[in-house]
Amino acid sequence: MVAPPDNDVLWARALHHRYDDGSPGLSGVSLGVREGEILAVGGPRGSGKTTLLRCLSGLLPAKSGEVWFNSVPVHTMSPVARERLRRDHFGWIDPEPVLVPELNVRENTALPLMLRGTDRRRARTAALEWLERLDIGDKARRHPGELTQAERQRVCIARALAPAPAVLFADEPTAPLYRVDRGHVLRTLTTAARSHGITVVLATQDPQTAALADRTVSLLDGRRVRTVHLPPVAGAAETEGRAACSLSV
Repeated sequence: MVAPPDNDVLWARALHHRYDDGSPGLSGVSLGVREGEILAVGGPRGSGKTTLLRCLSGLLPAKSGEVWFNSVPVHTMSPVARERLRRDHFGWIDPEPVLVPELNVRENTALPLMLRGTDRRRARTAALEWLERLDIGDKARRHPGELTQAERQRVCIARALAPAPAVLFADEPTAPLYRVDRGHVLRTLTTAARSHGITVVLATQDPQTAALADRTVSLLDGRRVRTVHLPPVAGAAETEGRAACSLSV
């Protein structure tokens, strides 16, 4: 077992994962993420982006390979230790907004802070600050069922940022948002990450989203690649060729 470089907050080596139905998830992916870096993971649907984020965060143990967080081996942790790691150090944004329906917007946003031991008053104050940054503060007393899907996603992003996690994993975080809203939300997310020293691992198919990252790695069929040539948008009869790629070294 070789320890990761000191300047990498996250480091993975030779990650392999295959799902129970036999479909491949990852095939030998290795990468490092520097502290405070915003890393975009690109690739088409089914390329392994979500699987990689889930393995790096400890949500999904890889079948083989290593994952390290600040020189601590995540791949050898017990399920309870991984859950504690995610609670205390990681944040997560899903492509679809998931909130506790019984809690209002402010309570949902404050929840991860309170789970970390922050007192109720401070947690609620921090939650409202982030809701206002994401232009959703006026809905603080409403419940998720009273919001649009785009509004619920803004709440989920505020909830993930409020505890200032060491690493934020964002899986297509702007997918439910209208295009006119994506720029503002992404700028808020990236500005917050830089100002608070948050490392971000961002899965996206959107070139405009990836352009805000410090660096991009691409996946295709569960492997890291240097380039991905995708067919043009459906409509041209001559575009039936397979996507081409060249493997990275």
